[in-house]
Amino acid sequence: MKELIEQGANVTGLVRDHVPQSSLYQGEHIKKMNIVRGSLEDLPVIERALGEYEIDTVFHLAAQAIVGVANRNPISTFEANILGTWNILEACRKHPLIKRVIVASSDKAYGDQENLPYDENMPLQGKHPYDVSKSCADLISHTYFHTYGLPVCITRCGNLYGGGDLNFNRIIPQTIQLVLNGEAPEIRSDGTFVRDYFYIEDAVQAYLLLAEKMEENNLAGEAFNFSNEIQLTVLELVEKILKKMNSDLKPKVLNQGSNEIKHQYLSAEKARRLLNWTPAYTIDEGLEKTIEWYTEFFKK
Repeated sequence: MKELIEQGANVTGLVRDHVPQSSLYQGEHIKKMNIVRGSLEDLPVIERALGEYEIDTVFHLAAQAIVGVANRNPISTFEANILGTWNILEACRKHPLIKRVIVASSDKAYGDQENLPYDENMPLQGKHPYDVSKSCADLISHTYFHTYGLPVCITRCGNLYGGGDLNFNRIIPQTIQLVLNGEAPEIRSDGTFVRDYFYIEDAVQAYLLLAEKMEENNLAGEAFNFSNEIQLTVLELVEKILKKMNSDLKPKVLNQGSNEIKHQYLSAEKARRLLNWTPAYTIDEGLEKTIEWYTEFFKK
């Protein structure tokens, strides 16, 4: 939202929870946007927001995005991620001003694949609650394009990270918080799981570029992977953070990971070819900016 406001857009956000510590409420940008209170599960609220504020572009970013929470609470995850997506798409289908819809999905939508990296031609075959919710949401998005001609595109990223994420169950903010407190970071899995880690500012620019190019390049109905195409094990990631924070702490490997795919990473060849897109940040640059943000956050 910050980037859109700075570019002069009239921005409306659907907000379910008031989180005073979040960047949204801590910054000045909230004074320059419209706030609609409600949830994705409430179709009339979405329909009212689209009509009242004359929305022409929708970035569907909201989700229940924590794998552990999804395993413990599958129904609420399905309601947020599947019902929430079809509510957004149905409201957009009935709203005459809509020009483009960007649905933010995940690499988890691909499920477990024999061949890596994932590309956009692979089947969507999630098996566990979070993965299935993203597979379903993507298929519903395709339905709305192919059946109703809704101008929708899907983005799939790896593990997003960066300043502003206050979910300290995630490996990067949790590790930084623990190290700042002088505590050993914890790795829930065995440390060998391989992932993409994608800096939030690169994701923002990717979404904006896709929205800009959708009509110009006739891309409605397409899915795009965005990734810096650098793969790290969880242990390698934590060790990078420790080194950048000049810490001698040793990570605790808990071996408690369940219902998670061992190796996941993306090919961004399609985005490079069709959008002329490249990431602006290396993993080291992104981590340095992220550590700086959390260090300042915890001083407040």
